Amino acid sequence: QVQVVESGGGLVQPGGSLRLSCATSISIFSIKGMGWYRQAPGKQRELVAAITSGGTTNYAESVKGRFAISRGTAQNSVYLQMNNLLPEDTAVYYCNVDYSDYGPSRAWGQGTQVTVSS
Repeated sequence: QVQVVESGGGLVQPGGSLRLSCATSISIFSIKGMGWYRQAPGKQRELVAAITSGGTTNYAESVKGRFAISRGTAQNSVYLQMNNLLPEDTAVYYCNVDYSDYGPSRAWGQGTQVTVSS
């Protein structure tokens, strides 16, 4: 069974930093890319950052220059370093994995809450 597990959320003051981690049981040979999405109350889920198996990154305009996505040494993990957090960054953050399994497939983690508040 595919597993995607996030960790690292929490409460932080505006201007603070958090680092989210995500690990998956999916084979590194099947992974095409990994990424982070977020969903705030009453809003649609949106892409925050993504990284392909080749290392190409993509960021939402609202987080460019503040967030950085990177892969772990084992290549089946991904991190999101979030700096200079703003109250509007408050959301549930979800890790996703795009992989091949007899065709394109996508797996999601259970989500981790990030709250930016003074």
